[in-house]
Amino acid sequence: VTVQIYDHASEALFDKIFDRLREIEEKMTINKEDSEVLKVNKNAGIDFVKVSEDTFHVIQKGKIFSELSRGRFDISIGPLVKLWNIGTEEARVPSQEEIDQKKQLIDYRDVLLNESEKSVMLKRKGMILDLGGIAKGFAADEIVKIFKENHVERGLINVGGNVFAYGSRPDGADWKIGIRNPFSSEQDYIGIVSVSDKTVVTSGVYERYFEEGGKRYHHILDPETGYPVENNLVSVTIVGERSIDADALSTAVFSLGLEEGMKFIQETENTEAIWITKDNQVYVSPGLFQHFELTHPQFTLVK
Repeated sequence: VTVQIYDHASEALFDKIFDRLREIEEKMTINKEDSEVLKVNKNAGIDFVKVSEDTFHVIQKGKIFSELSRGRFDISIGPLVKLWNIGTEEARVPSQEEIDQKKQLIDYRDVLLNESEKSVMLKRKGMILDLGGIAKGFAADEIVKIFKENHVERGLINVGGNVFAYGSRPDGADWKIGIRNPFSSEQDYIGIVSVSDKTVVTSGVYERYFEEGGKRYHHILDPETGYPVENNLVSVTIVGERSIDADALSTAVFSLGLEEGMKFIQETENTEAIWITKDNQVYVSPGLFQHFELTHPQFTLVK
């Protein structure tokens, strides 16, 4: 996480921001024994678990985007995430039998919410909530809230790749955010998007993956097949107003593929996208066209 503030910022303000991030992490991670999400997972098929306002909000949002994307993004994807373990040293290709078994546990409609009690229950034993595709976005939005409360006028937030360009640059111009080259190192970018008061979130096959038998397995899993999503895309970048929305949408739109993803973005208000395909083609949604500049000679902008 990096937070840059281009005003007079006190040490206390940065402390406030990072304390808030730690608080979110402790509630929503599935890697700490006493997190709220882990308690929900442990009580799958047994009972409702009371959670904080924060966790309830993120799960509720996760359900909305699961519904909107017709399950292409699904917050109950946890059993498959744990099975593949992509991004850890235990990553491996599971057997078809294992995949078929875990697939049956994935259905966002079986994440039950009690609004008045702020409690959550997973309908069936073995189900696992995983907020990895949406919680970083929530965290970025919470930093924006702290900026506003403390009269910060301009800043750049980067929560694990979820970028929020807050206000404008010190010279009054838009922030220039590089869109990473999915085939190269982190410092290499294919183009620049100019934005202010917008979030820029990318999902791509290069983020977390492992290779086995000459094949690359990336971390964006398809709830229907149980395998990493296979289509012609290598990355999708969402540009929007709220990072929590853009975080969920980057996964959903990637999973939908180019044509369906384009249709989906057209129907989604205040949201634009950039798609990069395996054959170095770059597609940009109409509302973003004049704010995007292709800078890499190996890529072609498709109009």
